[in-house]
Amino acid sequence: LAGYISQVLKNYTDHACDGEYVSLRCPHRTTISIQSSFYGRIVPSHQMCPSRYPHSYATLIKEDVACSLGTSLQKMLDECQDRRSCQFLVNSRLFGADPCPGTGKYLIVWYKCRPNEYKSKVACEDDKLRLSCKKSMVIAIYSAIFGRTQGGSLECPYQSLGMPMIECQSATALQLMIKRCHGKRSCSIYASTYEFGDPCYPGIRKHLNVIYTCEITPFLLPVDETQPPAFNSSMEPVGVSTEMALLSNILAAYAFIT
Repeated sequence: LAGYISQVLKNYTDHACDGEYVSLRCPHRTTISIQSSFYGRIVPSHQMCPSRYPHSYATLIKEDVACSLGTSLQKMLDECQDRRSCQFLVNSRLFGADPCPGTGKYLIVWYKCRPNEYKSKVACEDDKLRLSCKKSMVIAIYSAIFGRTQGGSLECPYQSLGMPMIECQSATALQLMIKRCHGKRSCSIYASTYEFGDPCYPGIRKHLNVIYTCEITPFLLPVDETQPPAFNSSMEPVGVSTEMALLSNILAAYAFIT
């Protein structure tokens, strides 16, 4: 469970130079969720993706380091979104018109691995959010947003009060939800600035949106009584309480590190 959670929560980054293959892959029971993408060049070639051919000093001087193509995100969504894995050759023709002919470019992709089956819950500001799983299952948080997104929330309509619609999100929402709910059968938290701070301008109504899954706890799986008891390094039987303590320590350590 701890390994699965760590892979799901991890933010992945992959990159490839022109002429190379980019390969995205997610673990079992998850699919690719593209977060962002960049294609072009913003650093000199001696720092990233050096040219395969020798260049004179005059040619290097002309290298374009303010070159990008805005269609890369949509292309990555088309190629990889909601798939377990994807791979393709990187070149300018893939993304449309070449933004800087003569300059070697590269692709950088940021993505996460989203569980195939997940639940989403929303709580408006100052309301209580409750998460729960069935018996023998525990909560695994995938993402958490507290603030206001451009798309808004149907459950919590935007109240402008004369203010423009600006996206604002708490930077600590995910870490707090991991600390409060990871590895528990149920938990609750108020969608309040007291818990998450206020990432928005005063007067903007916020909401808490949490995506999570319910995972089977390994220490509650059926036990084969025909097998001899497991022993640790001190030759003492490993019981249920030891496994529960181990899982709890793993989850607590991961939340702290995150």
